Amino acid sequence: MSRGQRIGRVSSEWFARPDDERYLSLPDLYDAVRSRAECAQARTVESRTIRVEAARENTERLALIVLGQTEPVAPTHWSFGQLCTLVGAPGAYLRQLPAALSAINLQHGLLSHRAELVKTLEADSGRVELRAVTGPDYGRIWDHELVAAVMQIAGNGTGDTRWKVPGVLDWSTMTHNPFVDVTKDTTTLYASDRDVFLFLVDDTNPIEAGRLPDGSPDVYFRGFYCWNSEVGSKTLGIASFYLRAVCMNRNLWGVENFEQITIRHSKFAAQRFAHEAAPALTSFANSSPAPFVAGVAAARQRIVARTDEDRESFMRKNGFSKAETSKVIEAVLGEENRKPESIFDFVQGITAVARSKAHQDARLELEGKARRLMERVS
Repeated sequence: MSRGQRIGRVSSEWFARPDDERYLSLPDLYDAVRSRAECAQARTVESRTIRVEAARENTERLALIVLGQTEPVAPTHWSFGQLCTLVGAPGAYLRQLPAALSAINLQHGLLSHRAELVKTLEADSGRVELRAVTGPDYGRIWDHELVAAVMQIAGNGTGDTRWKVPGVLDWSTMTHNPFVDVTKDTTTLYASDRDVFLFLVDDTNPIEAGRLPDGSPDVYFRGFYCWNSEVGSKTLGIASFYLRAVCMNRNLWGVENFEQITIRHSKFAAQRFAHEAAPALTSFANSSPAPFVAGVAAARQRIVARTDEDRESFMRKNGFSKAETSKVIEAVLGEENRKPESIFDFVQGITAVARSKAHQDARLELEGKARRLMERVS
């Protein structure tokens, strides 16, 4: 587990999601996000035409009158924040005020702010809600479109294809058990009113790429996670990688070959998703691991240093300071009981040092250098 990167993105999602945002299969997740899209309507209006109302008998709720909508629209927590951002008002402060005062301030902002076109997303599921307020050229990729693309390769996400919700690392035996029941505690399929996040692996088909120092196989499996927000809270993105294990807290251990693409919701985002992101996901899902295994083997065989002088010279040529070089050598010595010789040894040492960095930018910089070293032999 000390090899490769440790990635906590999935763990952060796992910790943060309440039960009503956790789904036990891809069809369940798809139905939920598709049904809210079916009752949604997007329109472009001028910001100054939006009217804010608040009833005296309800000090906690305000409503919006939007041109073309026959009844008041209730803003969600997210869309209220977007409206505040649009007019430069402090959303957190306005939420603390009685609705009448908040309405007066927001209305003043809408009237005094430079008039501009905005795109609203309204959903009628019993009462009409304003789900999002974005720029007029916002290129919406619906959450259900991403889930549908994943279902093309992963079926129900629970085992009818090779791609599934991951198993769990057993710390007592240091082995990854791919066969666990999908429950609210173990699922990695999430959706809220503002986003979706999915993490799936192919952990029943392990890949052997060389040997560990004790002679046991160095085993990996493939994984990917993806995310989207149809209301503008984040980009669309897909990350693919090889990893050695997933623990109960959904930390990813021993990650190698991490690749990521993101798509901003700009004017042509939907076309980019159709022509770039979805095909990239399918390509990774159906690709052979042979190039990855060959790359690891080549990195293991590529001996670049046999003496301390060679090690320091190699590291300095690749942009590492003397202090960083010492830490990398110490990391490999501590974990492998020998000093680094091959490119693979140095890469493992660099990622080990990167894990110790408290600041993300420093960690990413080191991981980037490690990735470039691996690319030299791929």
